[in-house]
Amino acid sequence: MRFEPVDAAARVGRSKIRLGADGVGFFLILLKVITIFSPLRIFLPVSLAAFVLGAGYAAWTIATQSHVTNSSVLLILLSVLIFLIGLVSEQISSLRFEGKASP
Repeated sequence: MRFEPVDAAARVGRSKIRLGADGVGFFLILLKVITIFSPLRIFLPVSLAAFVLGAGYAAWTIATQSHVTNSSVLLILLSVLIFLIGLVSEQISSLRFEGKASP
């Protein structure tokens, strides 16, 4: 095997790809593919971020105001809910591909 140079004509014109519209579309397609094959890769970081934000806010309000606010409790509950949805999504994903194993 060896390198063989190829002569090609120079590009003419401008690219039709737009960073804003096409980038958002590509990002959504990427999220769909990730959630089909490995949903916890999306749900777990979002859940952890919501939990850390809620727990941090709760710790801050306890330190400064000596009580827990509704917002921090809702953020922690949101993180648990997102995590549980991720687990269900992971189970559905594994069931989809379970029957397609090669013999």
